[in-house]
Amino acid sequence: MLKKNVHYLAAIVFIALAVTGCRPDDNNGPISVSTPASAFDGQAPYRWNELFLEIDRYSPGYRPPAASRMLGYTYLAVYEAVAPGMISYRPIAKRVYGLNIPDAQANYQYYWPEAANAAYGYMFRKFYPNVDQVYKDKIDQLEASFETSFTTAGVDAAVIERSRNFGRAIAGVVFDWSATDPQGHEAYLRTNPADYTPPVGPGLWKPTAPDFSRALFPYWGQTRAFAVRSADKVGLAPLPYSTSSESAYYQQQLEVATINSPLSYENKWIAEFWGDDIFRLTFEPSGRWVAIADEIIVAKRTNLETSVYLFAKLGMAMSDGAICAWNTKYYYNTERPYDYIRSNINPNWTSQLLTLHNCNNPPFPGYPSGHATFGAAAAGVLNSIYGKNTSFTDKCHQARTEFNGAPRTFRNFDAAAKENAFSRIPLGVHIRQDADEGLRLGYLAAQRVNSLPWTR
Repeated sequence: MLKKNVHYLAAIVFIALAVTGCRPDDNNGPISVSTPASAFDGQAPYRWNELFLEIDRYSPGYRPPAASRMLGYTYLAVYEAVAPGMISYRPIAKRVYGLNIPDAQANYQYYWPEAANAAYGYMFRKFYPNVDQVYKDKIDQLEASFETSFTTAGVDAAVIERSRNFGRAIAGVVFDWSATDPQGHEAYLRTNPADYTPPVGPGLWKPTAPDFSRALFPYWGQTRAFAVRSADKVGLAPLPYSTSSESAYYQQQLEVATINSPLSYENKWIAEFWGDDIFRLTFEPSGRWVAIADEIIVAKRTNLETSVYLFAKLGMAMSDGAICAWNTKYYYNTERPYDYIRSNINPNWTSQLLTLHNCNNPPFPGYPSGHATFGAAAAGVLNSIYGKNTSFTDKCHQARTEFNGAPRTFRNFDAAAKENAFSRIPLGVHIRQDADEGLRLGYLAAQRVNSLPWTR
């Protein structure tokens, strides 16, 4: 995170620009007559994220990859809407993706919290046409409540209107760009395509008991990425399939089969605590890291500028991580522990996912772990903002009574990401190689996104 004295000196430069009326030609500099985004708190990102976490739990079709993609595009739009008012960061959508992003008008005042508010509202409406009316109403109400608070605080009506129009115009460009990605756009409408037939053979994934659902997002690897490269999308080769009790593959499956005999209190807690991705019960695994980031920006009193920068990188890294993970899943098509263990170790074994949460096994190949990928992508971004030694307590499930969501404290983001990855082993849905490769792919996605030309 930027040092306070750096913010102070940058603000002086910002004020000097305001006095002279200077304005760079390429829209890489802040709008000189507006208060900088760093002068505002992070309430807009925080409250819109909290609404997202509520909607995400009940949004049909927004399974893990689609949810992370929605975040990537939404957070990029919000970042671009605020970027002209930033001291430390600059717009990237035009530079990196060639988007025709509208320029803010020189020598006109903008109110950056309203630009962000309008962009959030626009993107939420566009991405969530399928949710219940109560959530559509909440989107309208949150956007209106911010505008009312801005008016009450004395912001000029013309400035609010100009900022609203600017935020919506940018969001429109970014959403239209989303629509040019046929595999990813509106994917919530085609989660389990009937035209996909999984390959057949020993150790390969097939629709799994008890519901035998068709494959989830088998073509997700063709989705457009923000920063990862084509070569990044195919993970390292998994361990060779083997039924020999001496093989490394068998031993990793045996670990899953025996870790719950009996399942310790700690491992049961970990399995339940990180057990996201259950429709109507929990938000998606990418949402979990939005919840963690929300806790951090409140604890650190992170300003608007740094908050929208953080979430842009977070959404884009998790979206790219999902592309790499899902592409790798269907490239290697490895079976889940449920089928392997029942065929080779214990015919009566069942996963803790079915026992603890009373839901079905994930309808897609096991290698690598999506949860591990999302967690590492998020940790890599959070490290870039707050450093690798930031301790925190995750309280996002503390009010839940359906499972053990008691807060857990971590010495840093990497420790949380590793525990998140490990949690899928006692839950019974992944073996250790799945967790390890998911972590590698997630950190790689974060590295690629962190390396984009964000800073001025």
